[in-house]
Amino acid sequence: MKKKIIIALGVICFLFTLCGIYIIVTVERATSKLDKLIKLHQVEILREHLLIHIKGVQSDLTLSGTRYASSVDTIVTHSIHMGKVADKCFTCHHSPEVLENLNDLKRMTENYKDALSRVLTLGAGSDRLETEKDRAIVTGQGLIEKVNSIVALTSRNLSSNTQVAFRQIALMKTMLFVLIAAGPVFSVIFAYVSIRGLARPMNELLTATRRLESGDLDYRIEGLKDEFGEVSASFNKMARSLKEQMLQMQRTEQMAVVGELAAGLGHEVKNPLAGIKAAVNLLSEELTLRNEDRILFSQIVDEVGRLETLMKNFLNFAKPPKPQWESVDLNEIIATTIDFYLKSNRSSPEGQNGIRIVKDLDDRIPLTMADPVQLQQVFLNLLLNSIDAMPGGGMFAVGTHYDVSGDSILIDITDTGKGIDPDMICKIFQPFFTTKSKGTGLGLAICRQLIGQHGGDITVGNNPAGGILVRIVLPRKTVEEEGKPG
Repeated sequence: MKKKIIIALGVICFLFTLCGIYIIVTVERATSKLDKLIKLHQVEILREHLLIHIKGVQSDLTLSGTRYASSVDTIVTHSIHMGKVADKCFTCHHSPEVLENLNDLKRMTENYKDALSRVLTLGAGSDRLETEKDRAIVTGQGLIEKVNSIVALTSRNLSSNTQVAFRQIALMKTMLFVLIAAGPVFSVIFAYVSIRGLARPMNELLTATRRLESGDLDYRIEGLKDEFGEVSASFNKMARSLKEQMLQMQRTEQMAVVGELAAGLGHEVKNPLAGIKAAVNLLSEELTLRNEDRILFSQIVDEVGRLETLMKNFLNFAKPPKPQWESVDLNEIIATTIDFYLKSNRSSPEGQNGIRIVKDLDDRIPLTMADPVQLQQVFLNLLLNSIDAMPGGGMFAVGTHYDVSGDSILIDITDTGKGIDPDMICKIFQPFFTTKSKGTGLGLAICRQLIGQHGGDITVGNNPAGGILVRIVLPRKTVEEEGKPG
């Protein structure tokens, strides 16, 4: 989100900069055009002023020798002003073509002034005076026509430039109006997009917080990106952690209840069961019983033994013994456990009950500190669970692997049984949860407890190839970490 905002602000700044440059350039051009128009008007006024002076001198020349004639000083003064006005035309910058016309105008003005000078210096009544006067009038008339043509040219240029300037000013006004109108519209669009981009993630986070507050620890935030994605990932991680801690607290409370219950049962039930078992054994040995009655007594002893096993597991779960640390080879513990099972069931690796056992043990696994008795209990429990899950035969496989990067040992246990209902996977480690008709529901709970005492983790899931996959991760522990054995 931060990156998007920076990019959007960058685009807006770029667009405003372009608009600003456009406005500055446009205003500068319009100002230049207006300045040019003003100069053209000044030139036009100057040339019209020159024309007036020329006509004034021409009038003085025409009226000379009559009773309306101006004095010689007045004519000379008008002639001098005419020359000064003509010289002002050269103060502006002109194109070579215009400059050529001005030079021609200058030359004609000088000729006119020379002709006028000759008229004023000749004596009155002479024939030459009339001739020079006619010549001066003709020269002045030519000068007037020349100035008229220049004024007409200036007027045309002024009209053309004025139209161009007005069109450009009109275009500039239109563009300014468009920019002024587009600015608020663009700002509203940007604000809408920004608010929507912020509001949706905020609503998602607010909803998630309320769901979490109401106790829904399984609610997760999905679909957020950028910084909000990081926040949602942290929120999801926090929710998972809260759920794990809550489950841990529930397990701790269960353990406390189970511990109190186990202590009571151990005192109230275990000793009477031992007495019952001893009494039944004594009666079965001393009484003369029929065969069916002896079988009944044997069943009573078996059931009492089952109750003793249940009590033992119950007590172990409630008050698990502390691990007796020693340096062990996990491959050796696994092999010993499997051999024990095969010998106790008088079964070959191919199995009399159709169970085939496959071992894929990694020779690179280092020694680690662990309690071999507790780990044998875990592996045997998992092996028996898999055997029970394959009444018609199948394959039990166990593999080990050393994770160098995590400095941990991985144990994968798979079978080809029917697997487990996905809805039950989250409950499989809960105490007293079982899918067996005669199970106690404590086996996997004790396995998890023992693996947890070793600092490891155990997970159960369905194997994609069929059956279940149990994965145990045990951190490699050194003698320095757990102390020397003994």
